[in-house]
Amino acid sequence: MVNCRFTVAIHVLCLLAAQHPRTLTSEFIAGSVNTNPVVIRRILGVLRKAGLVRSQPGVSGGWGLVAKPESITLGALYQIVRPGTVFAMHSQQPNVLCPVGRNIQRGLRLHFQKAQAAMEAELDRITIADVLEDVLETST
Repeated sequence: MVNCRFTVAIHVLCLLAAQHPRTLTSEFIAGSVNTNPVVIRRILGVLRKAGLVRSQPGVSGGWGLVAKPESITLGALYQIVRPGTVFAMHSQQPNVLCPVGRNIQRGLRLHFQKAQAAMEAELDRITIADVLEDVLETST
């Protein structure tokens, strides 16, 4: 099953950074993401717990960015929302009577760990500010 929490979290942070210092409602953010506000509120709750955003209650309330976009790496964000490993093993145990099925997970585990580590290292080099710059560049 594909999980898009990481992508949505990046979208939310880019939107908050683009609108900073203005606060945005979860409904407004949901409109940009084209999803339900409940999904956005769940992600915002995780981001608030991590100290990246804050909520302002009241009629003119909403959500605002606390951390600087250039200080939020995608690697750190990935760890916060942790959609799970990119490379999952079989959902069912492979056939242990088959010479490949018996050892496939052991054979793949190290390769998957190396690939995951390489991906996370690359994400550590990219910030929300970098993504926002790319997004705004392509929209003009």
